Amino acid sequence: MQNDDKQDSTKPTMAVPSGRGSRLARLGWMATGIAGSMVAEGARQLAQGNRPKMSNLLLTPANARRVADQLAKLRGAAMKVGQLVSMETGDLLPPALAEILARLRSDARAMPRAQVAGVLEANWGKGWEKRFKHFSFTPLAAASIGQVHRAQTRDGRDLAIKIQYPGVRESINSDVDNVAGLLRMSGLLPREMDIKPLLRDAKRQLHDEADYLKEGDYLQRYCTLLADAPQYQLPALHADLTTHCVLAMDYVGGVPLESLIDAPQDTRNRVVELLFALLLREVFEFRLVQTDPNFANYRYDTATQQLILLDFGATRPYKAGMARDFRNLMRGAMADDRATMAKACLAIGYFDAESQERHKEAVLNIGMDALEPFCLPGPYDFATTDLPERVRAGGLALGMDRAFWKLPPADAMLLQRKFAGLYLLAIRLKACVDIHALMQK
Repeated sequence: MQNDDKQDSTKPTMAVPSGRGSRLARLGWMATGIAGSMVAEGARQLAQGNRPKMSNLLLTPANARRVADQLAKLRGAAMKVGQLVSMETGDLLPPALAEILARLRSDARAMPRAQVAGVLEANWGKGWEKRFKHFSFTPLAAASIGQVHRAQTRDGRDLAIKIQYPGVRESINSDVDNVAGLLRMSGLLPREMDIKPLLRDAKRQLHDEADYLKEGDYLQRYCTLLADAPQYQLPALHADLTTHCVLAMDYVGGVPLESLIDAPQDTRNRVVELLFALLLREVFEFRLVQTDPNFANYRYDTATQQLILLDFGATRPYKAGMARDFRNLMRGAMADDRATMAKACLAIGYFDAESQERHKEAVLNIGMDALEPFCLPGPYDFATTDLPERVRAGGLALGMDRAFWKLPPADAMLLQRKFAGLYLLAIRLKACVDIHALMQK
């Protein structure tokens, strides 16, 4: 077997702590570093004649950086908690923490070669390399749960092999609980913020994402569901090389969606239209949604003009009732019917019967802003919209009102995050698409 003798020196590697003790030790070092930083900063402030508050000693950029660095080294559930907290509550966090936690969405270091080989041997057995003509130990991509390698088998298959970081599946529950506890104790999260539902769902989502056999099943389901849609391209699953911790798929080419920023306007419009058309089919027809809005989950084949779908780890089934409620919410917004919207919001769980009227009105106002592309007939110009700023301002104002500190159900949060992710991509590509017409279909 041919392989890369050396990993790319420009991409630093770091072994993933796989044992529960070593992972807990990482978190302990983080807590110790935060405490030491507080003592040093407190002494500095006192020397200057100041009487610092405890919260000011905790919420320093240095402490926020310690949290983010340790989560990035642990990867897996620990890193995912940081990602989820930054995406779902970023507007409510101290700026230093919000900025650094946001880096976790793209800052994962690759495993060293020896650890990769160890995972493959554990899943494929000794002598696994004899099945390959070539295996690249330099990953194509690295994320919170695993990393992807390219390989060619001796029978001629060109594959993308996703390899899970060791210890991730076994440490999910303890990682989530330990990280959440440290974030809370460190003062880096406001005490009023109830993130229990978010953490509970994070565990469920992570257990699903860490099961590559389940992801393989979802990939095959999407291949069947989109058999009537040649504008989408999906890699084929190779079940003989797929296990709970290793996923083998066809290697597909294409270009990153972000690289299309200078592409012709028609190309950018087509990509965004395909993304929204797919999401609407997922919610209202399939009732099965790939909920991760990461741009890296997609590529575009400029030759065939196909949208390539790559990652199905965060796929989530939706009940018929939830799909119906979201349809009613969107129909109400498109008809400017706030009574219909209010009924749908109550059914979804954005507020309850005991919520104050001013809070209900605030939720409806945010909903009208968030669904604006669906409400305005004709092409929506994402290049000139200030939609994210308006939604963020409304959400921040409501979130800072301690009389209404309510997170919606996980299904709703993940779906609104997916819509928001597509909005951000459409804005980046400066697309102009008739979203209203897509919804009417």
